Amino acid sequence: MPQARLNARTLFISDVHLGSKDCKAEFLLHLLKRIDVERLYLVGDIVDFWAMKKQMFWPAEHHQVFSNC
Repeated sequence: MPQARLNARTLFISDVHLGSKDCKAEFLLHLLKRIDVERLYLVGDIVDFWAMKKQMFWPAEHHQVFSNC
């Protein structure tokens, strides 16, 4: 069953931690594909360079987050 589109004037996104194995990018992708926003603010900790410094981790879902913003 198709899910209804969401509409919002503003969406703030923080603490995504792309590049970390603990990142839940698939949940964020699900939201980004369903919502129409006027303004999208990426507030902080979008990419986790600290985790990537220890071990490079960048699956396709992490790249898709940027493609859908």
